Amino acid sequence: MWFSFWRSRDRLSLDELRYLTDQLQKVQIVNEFSKDFVIEALRSIAELLTYGDQHNPAYFEFFMEKQVMGEFVRILKVSRTHAVSLQLLQTLSIMIQNLKSEHAIYYLFSNEHINYLISYSFDFRNEELLSYYISFLRAISGKLNKNTISLLVKTQNDEVVSFPLYSEAIRFAFHEESMVRIAVRTLTLNVYHVGDDNVNRYITSSPHAEYFSNLVSFFRKQCIELNKLVSSTLKNPDPNSTSTILAAVDEIEDNLYYFSDAISAGIPDIGRLLTDNCLQLLILPLLLPSLRMDNVNGIEIGAVTSLYLLCCILRIVKIKDLANTIAAALFCPPEAYIPHFEAKLNGFTSGHGFTHESQLLDNNTAGEVDGECLRVTVSDMATSSHVHHQDLVTQNDCNGSHLALREALLCYITTGDDVQVLGSLSVLATLLQTKELDESMLDALGILPQRKQHKKLLLQALVGEGSDEEQLFSRGSSTVKDGTSTELDGYLQRLKEQYGVLCSFLERGTSPHVNRCQVLDALVSLFCRSNISAETLWDGGWLLRQLLPYSEAEFNSHHHELLKGSYKNCTSALLQEIRGVWPDLLITVLCDEWKKCKRVIEASSPRKDPKCILLPVQKSFSEDVISGESSFTAGDRMCESVKVFVLLLQLQMFSLGRVLPDHPPIFPPSNIPENSRARAAGLDISGPKPGTELRLVDAVPCRIAFERGKERHFSLLGISLGTSGWIVLAEELPVNRQFGVVRVAAPLAGSNPRIDEKHSRWLHLRIRPSALPFMDPSKSGVYNKVKSKALVDGRWTLAFRDEESCKSAFSMILVEMNLQFNEVERRLKPLLDLERDSDFSNLSPRPPKALSSNTTASNSL
Repeated sequence: MWFSFWRSRDRLSLDELRYLTDQLQKVQIVNEFSKDFVIEALRSIAELLTYGDQHNPAYFEFFMEKQVMGEFVRILKVSRTHAVSLQLLQTLSIMIQNLKSEHAIYYLFSNEHINYLISYSFDFRNEELLSYYISFLRAISGKLNKNTISLLVKTQNDEVVSFPLYSEAIRFAFHEESMVRIAVRTLTLNVYHVGDDNVNRYITSSPHAEYFSNLVSFFRKQCIELNKLVSSTLKNPDPNSTSTILAAVDEIEDNLYYFSDAISAGIPDIGRLLTDNCLQLLILPLLLPSLRMDNVNGIEIGAVTSLYLLCCILRIVKIKDLANTIAAALFCPPEAYIPHFEAKLNGFTSGHGFTHESQLLDNNTAGEVDGECLRVTVSDMATSSHVHHQDLVTQNDCNGSHLALREALLCYITTGDDVQVLGSLSVLATLLQTKELDESMLDALGILPQRKQHKKLLLQALVGEGSDEEQLFSRGSSTVKDGTSTELDGYLQRLKEQYGVLCSFLERGTSPHVNRCQVLDALVSLFCRSNISAETLWDGGWLLRQLLPYSEAEFNSHHHELLKGSYKNCTSALLQEIRGVWPDLLITVLCDEWKKCKRVIEASSPRKDPKCILLPVQKSFSEDVISGESSFTAGDRMCESVKVFVLLLQLQMFSLGRVLPDHPPIFPPSNIPENSRARAAGLDISGPKPGTELRLVDAVPCRIAFERGKERHFSLLGISLGTSGWIVLAEELPVNRQFGVVRVAAPLAGSNPRIDEKHSRWLHLRIRPSALPFMDPSKSGVYNKVKSKALVDGRWTLAFRDEESCKSAFSMILVEMNLQFNEVERRLKPLLDLERDSDFSNLSPRPPKALSSNTTASNSL
C-alpha cells in the first residue's frame, strides 16, 4: 500500500482524491509507522478540495458522497500522535478559509462533525497544537452568518442551549500568549456581528455573561500592572522605562478598543454588561477613589494613572450611560466609593493631601464593591457668581475629604505638580470632547463651551421654551438656571439604585454658573503659577479657549488683573533674556512660538495624547544651578520663558475678543547706523564668514592657543549688526595691515567677557554655539539623546600685550553687546510697553526709530 501511494499520478485530479480517500479508509490505527502517510493524505485532500471548489464541483460532491468529514473524525479518534491532530486542524482550517461555495460550507458545518472537533479533548499542553486549534476556531468564525451559525448551535424551545464554538473559545480569552487572546477576540467579534437574536441572548445570559466581568477583571489587572511600572519608574528612572510603559499602554488601549468593537456590534446587553462591570469592578472602587486617597489600603492605582485611565475609557469606549455616569460620579467625594467596613478597618480619616505616584503603597488586593450601601453627602455650593476658586479652596480645604472629585481635579490644577495638572486638564478636555456626554452634564461640570450654551438657549428661545431673553445674554447664562440638571439627577439616582452609592443633596444644589466660574478661576490660577511647564500651560490655554472662544463674558476684571500680573512677571523674565545668553535668537524663537501657540489654542482638539502624563519627565532647567549654567540650559530657559510670555499675551487678547494676528506685533529691523563698527569694518548682513576680508578698525591684537604649545596671533573685533553679533579673530594681511582675513567667528551674546583677576592681560570668553540644537530638526534627535548629559561650552582665553589693550577689548565687547541688546529690546517694544497697550486694543507696531552708535543702553553692563 505504501509503495502504491508514491506512484506517479496527476496530483490535482479527481482520481487522486478517490485514491487518497480509499487509502485513508483502510487505516485502522495511526501510529509512528502510518502517521506520515496520514499526514500527507490529509494535506493533499485539503489541496484537492480547494482546487475543486474553484474548477470542478465534482470534487466536493465526491467528498460528501464518501462522507470524508466522518473519516477525519475517525482518524482523530484512532490517532496516537500530536502530529496527526496538528495536520487535521490545519487541513480543516485551510478548507474552511478557502472554500467559496456556500453549499460546501453548509455541508462542513452540518452533521455535528465540526462541533465534535471543537469540543474534542486535545492535549493543549502542546503549545503548537493550541495555536492550530485556535486558528481552526477563528477560521470557522470567519464563515459565520445568520444561516451558518444555526448549524453550530443546539436549541431547545427556540432557545440556544449550546454553542461550542463560543464557549470553548472564551476559555482561552485570557491566555498568557497575546496571539491566542487576539484570535479569541476576533472570533467573539465575528459572533457578535452576526446579529442572531437567539445567540445574543445566549452569550449575554448566565453563565456566559461572566465572560464580560472576567474581561473587565483582566483589564483591571493590566491597569494595576501599569501603575506599578509608572510608580517604579518614578522611584528608579531607567532609559528603557518609556518603551516599557508604552508597551503596557498599548495593551490597555487594545483592550478598550475591543470593548468598543464589541459595543459597535449593536447588542444592547453587551453595552450594559460592559458598563456595569467597568463601573462596579474598576471605575467606582478603584479609579475614582485613587484621585484623592493614594494612602488608603486597598487602593492600588495612583492618581496620575487613574487620570490617564479615565481619559482612555471616555475617549475609546463609546457608551452614553458610561460617560454620563462617570461625569455624575465626579460630583461625589472619593470615599463615597469605599465601603464603610473597609474604611474603619484601615483606620481611614479624612484630610488626605495630594500625593505623587512614588508614595503609593504596594497592596495585593483592590477595593471591591459589595452589596453594602455607600453613602455620600454632596456639599452645598455657593451660588454667587463673584465667588472665586481660590476662596472656595480656602473655605473647603483642598485636602478635605468632603470635596467632590470634580473639585479635586480643580485642586490639582491650582496646587498639583506638573503631571497632576496635565492629568486633570486631560480629563476635563476629554469630557468636553466626549460626544456621548449630554450637554447638560457638561454644563453642570462647568465646562460647556459658551458657544454651545448660546446655541441651545437660542434654540429654546426660538421654539418658545426659554424663560426670557435676559438669560440668553446675561453674564451668568446657563442651560440650567440655579440648580442641578435633571440629567445629573437621573444619573445620581442610578448610582444610588444600581451601584449602592447614596448621594443626598441639600435643598439648594449646585449652580452650573458657579461651577463654570470655578473652572475659569482654576485655569486663571494655573496661568499665574511659575512652577508649571509651558507645555502644560499651553494645554490649559486650549481648554480656556474652548470655554471662551469669542467673548469675554464671565471672564471678569479679577481674571484680567491676575493674567495681567502674571504677564508682567513674564515680561520681566523676557527682559532678562534680552540681556542674557541668546538674545540673537530671541525674536526668531518668539515668532516661531507665536505661530505654534496660536495653532495649539485654536485647534479643535488637544495636541497631546493622555498617555504622555505617564511617561518620565525630563528634568526641568529650574532644577539646575543657574550660576555657571551652560548655554544649552540657558537656551531651554529662554524658550520656556518665551512660550509662557506668548501664551499669556494671546490669552489676554482673545479673552478681550481681539483677533489673534498670525505674527507677533513687533518692529521691523532698523537700518545700520553709518558710524557703527559693522559699517566701518565693511561687514554686510550675512555676517563674518571664515576667509572673508574686513577692515580692522578698532581691532585689538591678541594671542590665543587653540592647541597646546601652538600659540597664534590675531586681531580681535567685537561687532554687532542689528540683533546679531560676533567676536571675530582675524589675521592681518601682510600687504595692508588695515585689513584682515576672518579666521574664527563666535557669537557675541553669551560670551560673558571677564578679565582674569590674577593676570590683568588675560580676557576670558565663553563660546556658545551659533544655534540651539533643538531648533534644528536634523540635530534634534541627537540633542534629545545627549540632553541628560552635561553639555559644555567652549572657552577662550585671549592674551594681550598690556592691561590697556585688554581693557579696550573688554570695553569694545560690552559696547557691542549693549547695542545688540538694545536692538532686540527696541524690536520687541510693542509687546513690552504695558502702560501704552494695557488693554491690547491698539497692539500694532510703531515706526522704527533710528539708533546711533552713540546710544546709551538703558541697562548698560
